[in-house]
Amino acid sequence: MKRSTGAIALSVAAALALSGCAAGGSTESGADSADAVIEIGSLYEPQNLSNVDGGGQGVTEAFTGNVYEGLYRLSDDGEVEPLLAASNTVSEDGLNYTFTLQDDVTFHSGDPLTAADVKSSIERVVAEDSQSARKNSFAVISDIQTPDDKTVAITLSEPSISFIYNLSYIWVVNDAAEDLKTSEDGTGPYTLGDWKRGSSLSLDRYSDYWGDAASNKEVVFNYFTDATALSNALVTDQIDIITSVQSPDQLSQFTDNADFVVSDGDSTTKELLAFNDKVAPFDQVAVRKAVYSAIDTEKLLTSIWGDYGTLIGSMVPPTDPWYEDLTQVNPYDPELSKTLLAEAGLPNGFEFTLDTPSYDPHPAVAEFLQSELAKVGITVNINTISADEWYSKVFKERDFEATLQEHVNDRDVVWYGNPDFYWGYDNPQVTQWVSEAEQAASTDEQTAKLKLVNEQIAADAASVWLYLYPQIVVANSDISGYGVNGLNSQFFVSKIVRG
Repeated sequence: MKRSTGAIALSVAAALALSGCAAGGSTESGADSADAVIEIGSLYEPQNLSNVDGGGQGVTEAFTGNVYEGLYRLSDDGEVEPLLAASNTVSEDGLNYTFTLQDDVTFHSGDPLTAADVKSSIERVVAEDSQSARKNSFAVISDIQTPDDKTVAITLSEPSISFIYNLSYIWVVNDAAEDLKTSEDGTGPYTLGDWKRGSSLSLDRYSDYWGDAASNKEVVFNYFTDATALSNALVTDQIDIITSVQSPDQLSQFTDNADFVVSDGDSTTKELLAFNDKVAPFDQVAVRKAVYSAIDTEKLLTSIWGDYGTLIGSMVPPTDPWYEDLTQVNPYDPELSKTLLAEAGLPNGFEFTLDTPSYDPHPAVAEFLQSELAKVGITVNINTISADEWYSKVFKERDFEATLQEHVNDRDVVWYGNPDFYWGYDNPQVTQWVSEAEQAASTDEQTAKLKLVNEQIAADAASVWLYLYPQIVVANSDISGYGVNGLNSQFFVSKIVRG
């Protein structure tokens, strides 16, 4: 059921709302020219500055396309566009890709971009200790050669229809760079200014950028832990724009107000109740389906988002080519839930611990689930954990029974084909379909296979897909040039202007 214009979709991206907020917004920096300082408000402060070390949703929002660039990028409309790749060729068998790099590109340190940097950047993502959720997507790479400084030749072990798309997730980083959790060396239109942990992160226009210069002098991401405080900061001119509104109750002060523009775009962020499918009793399909049917997801969505957001019945949002409305596969039906529990040998219910990230909206969602599941005899013990703890306990160590998490990427249904992913779902047929989809000769064939995946994970209730977040951007009316879709949590800032 669609509630409003919904969303598109980890790395598993945990929304990392750390404490504090920087003051000093748009009144002080109100120039309406290329010298403007744009003040941005966000709930998602980076955990660190690396996208392979658990930096989270915040580092994607601030750095992708702004500080770091890839061979390709995803536009705000979801199109794959060449960036650092000037051109490429592909062999007839789809196994050999040759990329020629753009001319005269330099890193912020002054070092020139070379093919060796691209090679090391790919190797950084696939390294054993990498926390990139896209890591498995590059397992098809069998060899990377750099015949000269401008050429990268990549050999695949099997065809990969998504290979160019997947390359858009790889930041090209100077191979000589160090301490990338606290510093950067990218090729983007901005350099890192100051990062005041728990407060703000600033980006300064890079004067030697190889492409079109940024339209503003500086951008400051101001971080908040409270959605209401974030909205109030826009009202009081501390900030110019909110990247993603998380408090629908606050929207009334912006709608029908000529001082602000409210944009309801597409996002890819899904709220999941993720089971550890390897741990009893969630290793039983009937138990997972029983939990699903005990939850009134429409009531939950209304309680969290009012008239915004979208109900979904699987991991696939409406903007993915392989979307189907599967919301009735696991319908809200408490009596069905009780029957399924009895069939699974649990007529009196059971008890489990729900590891719950401490930032909004997860605590409220957890309390709702606790109340709903109690009605069918299931006791939920809520264990509130920080974003850091979630990464270590859940994502890395798999030490959990069930958890809440928002997954922000599009095309991430393929992760259900990876038995080693943190939720432990293991269906050999799904794994085969995902592999066949990736080796498909056409997008139609790929779409058909991934629809099968989508239908099967819903039938298995591999997770509970609670709802699709709305993507609501609110800005002062004199600000323009920003994206509204929040695709994969990106927020490109180089075209934002005042006036």
